[in-house]
Amino acid sequence: MTRMTRYLAEWVLPMTGPPIRRGRVDVQHNRVVSVGSEMASDPGGAVVNLGPAAILPALVNAHTHLELSDLRGDVPPAGSMPAWVDRLLARRSESAGPDPTAMERALRESRAFGTGLIGDISNTLASVAVLESAGVSARVFREVLAFPDEGAELAVRAAADEITACGTLTSVRLGLAAHAPYSVGPAAFAALDRVIQEGPAAPRSVHLAESPEELQFLRAGVGPWRELLERIGRWNSGWAPPGCGPVEYLDRMGWLGPDLVAVHGVQLTDTELARLADRRATLVTCPRSNRWTGVGDPPIGRFIQSGVRLAVGTDSLASVPDLNVFAELEVMRRCAPSVPARRLLACATSAGADALGFGDTFGRIAPGRRAALISVRLPTSVSDVEEYLVSGITADHVSWLDEPDAQTPGGLIPPPA
Repeated sequence: MTRMTRYLAEWVLPMTGPPIRRGRVDVQHNRVVSVGSEMASDPGGAVVNLGPAAILPALVNAHTHLELSDLRGDVPPAGSMPAWVDRLLARRSESAGPDPTAMERALRESRAFGTGLIGDISNTLASVAVLESAGVSARVFREVLAFPDEGAELAVRAAADEITACGTLTSVRLGLAAHAPYSVGPAAFAALDRVIQEGPAAPRSVHLAESPEELQFLRAGVGPWRELLERIGRWNSGWAPPGCGPVEYLDRMGWLGPDLVAVHGVQLTDTELARLADRRATLVTCPRSNRWTGVGDPPIGRFIQSGVRLAVGTDSLASVPDLNVFAELEVMRRCAPSVPARRLLACATSAGADALGFGDTFGRIAPGRRAALISVRLPTSVSDVEEYLVSGITADHVSWLDEPDAQTPGGLIPPPA
């Protein structure tokens, strides 16, 4: 029988309540047995004393595009989202397609930053084999772009067939996504909804209210997004703009509900945020990418105040320098200095896990849950551990508790004879 291991640290953040000073986490068979103060009965196994460190659940990167990992540094920042997408499309036209080696490298770096669960958007499902081979837990959304309506049903069914062809997976779960309201027509939204409803319960995803140009397109059918559709031969002159905002549009499409993972939301009004919160949808914010693509800082304070479930993602390596979720938290803190640090940390742990359908195993430290645990080395002067963790953490301060190098000075203490 595998003996229990007790991890001790100056702080334990279970994400089910406040941080525990001088805390412990007992682990056996890769499951948390108990969590609490270090003053507890002898576990009858090894004790790992991490000293000045914080133990917390593995982070959740709720939105990225692993297929773009080979474009790191190749798509410069732009003053608007349509301008940035033009640059992205030009660069992708020169690419041979998703690079498995680049995706593998991105996953290794992601793990080094303390991420244990990923929400990935894929146009080819090429990331599935890479994630499964690496044993990385993930929800991969097969994304559909289908504008105008002609051929939408076939495109959606083809995406569903690709998911079925993946067969039985161990660490990866699959789902469907609509790209955005300006690139997916009503017929595709309806077809996606039907296919999702036919299958087992799973979240769905969409990029929503990312740029001002999206609002312009939905309200009047004009602007840079229409011009892009015309350039690539995807415009339908018979399409009538819905004349509403993006949340209203999704509601008309039957897409507002607890299974919705809406990404970005930079342009959402307070009324729209309240509507998302009322329907128990999740909003994923990607602050560093929003700056890179020219849409501006997300209104983190308003997101939190609305009560919407808020998760955090990095977006792709085409619009951020790395997949460090701690770096996203640092920007969120600067955007919303009055928001409690604990609330921001929940975005990177429990909220993301719940949104991706892994809330029963990831995002919290509690008995019976998977022991996907990281430790962050702390300066001895830290008094507010939550605030420190949203101040910007680099990979050299992060260790996984299932790895030998997690045993920092103070290290492995043999159990009493």
